[in-house]
Amino acid sequence: MKRLVAQTRHELLLVLRNGEQLLLTLGIPVLLLVFFSLIDVLPTGTDEPVDFLAPGVLALAVMSTAMVSLGIGTGFERSYHVLKRLGATPLGRPRLVAAKALAVAAVEVLQFVVIIGVAVALGWSPGGREATDWLGAVAAVLLGTAAFAGVGLTLAGRLRGEINLAAQNALYLVLLLLGGMVIPVAELPSVLRTVAEVLPSGALADVLHGMLGNDRINPSSWPVLGGWAVGAPVLAATLFRWD
Repeated sequence: MKRLVAQTRHELLLVLRNGEQLLLTLGIPVLLLVFFSLIDVLPTGTDEPVDFLAPGVLALAVMSTAMVSLGIGTGFERSYHVLKRLGATPLGRPRLVAAKALAVAAVEVLQFVVIIGVAVALGWSPGGREATDWLGAVAAVLLGTAAFAGVGLTLAGRLRGEINLAAQNALYLVLLLLGGMVIPVAELPSVLRTVAEVLPSGALADVLHGMLGNDRINPSSWPVLGGWAVGAPVLAATLFRWD
């Protein structure tokens, strides 16, 4: 247990001491939330832009931490043979994986505290009034975390550090634009709308908009999110190479 706690603390410090990681996990989501809430230029379809943006930015925060931050960090550790060395220590691979998972969860909690606080300050009133709405949102976040972590680790486990960095950032941008996080899926062309509905970003954002906003949840969003939450980690476990 001591080794797990020590490694988890180390993983958290790596994120908190890295300016680029903080920009990705906190800076960009909060900046998007504030800017587009105050500058009403997006076709959100709501009286107050923050009502649409807040759930979407929460989904973006999950993707930033579970996929990009975890994926990039793990990719460079693998390229520098850090993972191989740690796996051979008394820490072991199971504890290493558990420490990374706990660190992701801790960062997400911090993100949610900051983002929800900023959103409320901007006038957001979450649509979820029942406990089941919040429980559903938490379940969606857990599934989204598993899905994005699987995607990020799949790339990190196969690509060289620099290529993985570029791939993670490119995928982040694509999923941001197509995921219904800042631009409603309904405003996309029909072909892109179809693609968005089968992406983990689109499914997570849709569920959070339904649970914490006033939108109707697409019937396919839960199955899509669940499928990614199972399939992506299995793919990562199958393809991941430790060195």
